[in-house]
Amino acid sequence: MTASMTYEDVEAPATGEARALAPGVKWVRLALPFPPDHINVWLLADGDGWAIVDTGLAREDAKLAWEAVFATQLDAKPVTRVICTHFHPDHMGLAAWLCRRWNVELWTTLGEYYTARAIHAQGSPEDVANKVAFYRANGVGADGIGQFATPDNLYRRGVPDLPAHYRRIAGGVPVRVGSVEWLPIIGRGHCPEHACLWARASGVLIGGDIVLPRITPNIGVWPAEPFADPLRDYLDSLDGFAAIPADTLVLPAHGQPYRGLPARIADIRAHHEQRLEVLIDAARAAPEGLRAIDCFKLLFRREIGPSNIGLATGEALAHLHLLESRGKLARARDAEGVWRFRPR
Repeated sequence: MTASMTYEDVEAPATGEARALAPGVKWVRLALPFPPDHINVWLLADGDGWAIVDTGLAREDAKLAWEAVFATQLDAKPVTRVICTHFHPDHMGLAAWLCRRWNVELWTTLGEYYTARAIHAQGSPEDVANKVAFYRANGVGADGIGQFATPDNLYRRGVPDLPAHYRRIAGGVPVRVGSVEWLPIIGRGHCPEHACLWARASGVLIGGDIVLPRITPNIGVWPAEPFADPLRDYLDSLDGFAAIPADTLVLPAHGQPYRGLPARIADIRAHHEQRLEVLIDAARAAPEGLRAIDCFKLLFRREIGPSNIGLATGEALAHLHLLESRGKLARARDAEGVWRFRPR
């Protein structure tokens, strides 16, 4: 964290509470059963009610937390709409439940709605075979491959159903919520079309997962698009935040609200460039070339096992693919059909 990035001096709300952060903006925090153990979601004053931004996982404890918020924190006003920044389960898991609960519509981007639908539908034999082939081709061994050989759809555990229709949010097209215009700024790489929402007049940015204060979002390559270049997409999309002033209050999906977005973006860029340099050096020292799994110890401090090998493989490939697209590395399959990356 640079000296010009500062955290907002405000305590996170307890479960079932909503804390006012700015005029017409309230902060709700929901528990998650995995790191970082919580998600921040937001209430925006919307005429005679409140719009919800992001939803939490589809879990009973999250529903109970929402019911407590509805009973005590909405000033006896209804929910008017549900806005999801992106398709990930902690952000869209309860969208269908909330939309039914209040008879309101989901607002999100086209890329996120249809990605959610596509992933929700996965589980066919072809999907399973493609996943297994993808991870084998990137060096995942028998001890890690088994979880991918099942039709069990993990996404449905956190997102059991989806609203049957939605209202589209488009980058650069303002969304009026109550009296405030929120400008969607699209972040990519972490997901296809993540909607960050900037209220210029209020000096507030809902940053979702794109510009987190302490960690960087997972940027991964996935079996459905095995040659994607998501880290390039992510870094390029950060240019879209250039006009946002440093004193803007940034509301992240995880962690503490902060100010100093330009400094945080500079840190994020420097972090990824440092990791890319580490991989280039490692590739130069490995005549046989780097597999995705060889990058784990270079990129991650935590232990990589079956529970997180999918995320780790995807993130390693995101860095390798960016180096390939920059002309620093070239790929070739070895005798076992595994991709290896060597310096050009």
